[in-house]
Amino acid sequence: MPNDLHTNADPLTSLPHDTRLAGQKAIVTGSTSGIGEAIAHVLAASGAEVVVSGRDAARARRVADAVTSAGGRAWAVPADLSGSYAELRAFAQAATAAFGGGVDILVNNAGVYPVTPTELLPDHDLDALLATNIRAPHVLVAALAPGMAARGSGHIVNIGSWMGRVGTTSGAMYTASKAALEQMTRNWAAEYGPRGVRVNTVAPGATLTPGNADLAAVLDAMTSATVSGRPVRPIDVAYGVRFLVSSEAAFVQGNILDVDGGMLSTRLRF
Repeated sequence: MPNDLHTNADPLTSLPHDTRLAGQKAIVTGSTSGIGEAIAHVLAASGAEVVVSGRDAARARRVADAVTSAGGRAWAVPADLSGSYAELRAFAQAATAAFGGGVDILVNNAGVYPVTPTELLPDHDLDALLATNIRAPHVLVAALAPGMAARGSGHIVNIGSWMGRVGTTSGAMYTASKAALEQMTRNWAAEYGPRGVRVNTVAPGATLTPGNADLAAVLDAMTSATVSGRPVRPIDVAYGVRFLVSSEAAFVQGNILDVDGGMLSTRLRF
């Protein structure tokens, strides 16, 4: 199966439209490129209104404009999720206000991924990783989930990683942050699920994005022995998110959905 990032084809420009998420209001953090951008497009193509967010205001507007041009509805609300607690809560308020009130879907996608040997991880990268990958999702859920619970419905999807459940030779804090996010998923499902909020995680495998295109050969080698035989595409992850926030997944709660081409669960070579 060809990889769209290798062939210059862009599946986001030809998404079919449907109404399965009509009336839903979704915030997608870190959606100015890569996986988050694909999630914003896919949710909007199914009728959701989407807040596009990232640190770069111009890139957020570009993605929001592209979603709108494709027939969806989107607003750009920039945010640096490594900022202060007050800034995170202000972002939650601004994103809610962009819709005119009420949020139905929160996708905690934003993350930083310094994958270095432990002794080479700079202090500032460690601080940014903890702030963006763990603190920000916690603060945003605390700010937005109670409103969902009060209305009796809502969806939270966290973006994890295959690396959160295996030992690797580098990136200890990055992988630990993804493991922490998976555990928060289980806790939040128990905490908010009885009040109508479904909380799940999508865990991508080795994913080729525009941001890591220089590693295409490495990712091809990593995934050549998987069942799918290629890296994950951002749109593959986006489809997983859409399933989890749709009525088709009404009985899926506290789950980790691996979108990894079989990377964790199968072996073709021994």
